[in-house]
Amino acid sequence: MTVHAHPDDEASKGAGTVARARAEGIHTVLVCCTGGEQGDILNPAMDTPEVRERLPEVRLEELAASMEIIGYDDLVLLGYRDSGMADTPANEDPSCFARADHAEAVGRLVRAIRHHRPQVLVIYADDQRGYPHPDHLRVHEIGVAAFEAAGDPQAHPEAGDPWQPLKLYYTVWSRARVVAAHERFLALGLESPFTDEWLERPYHDDRITTQVDISDYADIRPRALLAHRTQVDPGSKMWFGLPPEEARSVHPYDDYVLARSLVDSPVPEDDLFAGVRDRVMG
Repeated sequence: MTVHAHPDDEASKGAGTVARARAEGIHTVLVCCTGGEQGDILNPAMDTPEVRERLPEVRLEELAASMEIIGYDDLVLLGYRDSGMADTPANEDPSCFARADHAEAVGRLVRAIRHHRPQVLVIYADDQRGYPHPDHLRVHEIGVAAFEAAGDPQAHPEAGDPWQPLKLYYTVWSRARVVAAHERFLALGLESPFTDEWLERPYHDDRITTQVDISDYADIRPRALLAHRTQVDPGSKMWFGLPPEEARSVHPYDDYVLARSLVDSPVPEDDLFAGVRDRVMG
């Protein structure tokens, strides 16, 4: 089960890992906390009055298309409004995710965990200085709390029978990925979209415990991103600036930090289900 803040986050973070898991017969569940109502329309071709009038519906249609490409089996919508960035009017809306009652939000995620019974839960990292979106921060807060509460029969009894996931991961973007892409742009004589600001952002490379090889699923992320026609510009150099044959070999891994484990899973790992497979099969 992966927990994401908005439609499109499931495409940019860990899409290859989910596609690989699905191909291996693992049931995959996406929790999307908000409808992405505050996201900018970044594709000029989609910036029309018709799209703006029904943007929430469009975002969900895009999400469904992305899920099909990635291979998610189930979708859980937590039902909160997009909070927008800090100090914006959207962030003051009491119905937005960032303003939601903490216990209630945790309870909604606990209900999803107990219903779908995942062995592995993937959320966002505790350190998000590189992109401190209020909804991303909230995903971490409720994700950690729900992981701890889901198996506790005294916590949220209204949310169903207890179920304890065995591992909790943070999905992260590594500096190694950014540097590898930057250097490939330069080696091909292309202008790199990864400016000094990108290269100097805080990263988590020293904390990465787990790298999942997604070589066979390298095309999944760009295809899923393109399904988000409003949110992703097909002309984006960051996402699509490298020729596909080059992009496939640039850091063909999804990177994670193992935050909690209730099974024996020595690090470094190359599999989110390390230690889980033996326990389940045994």
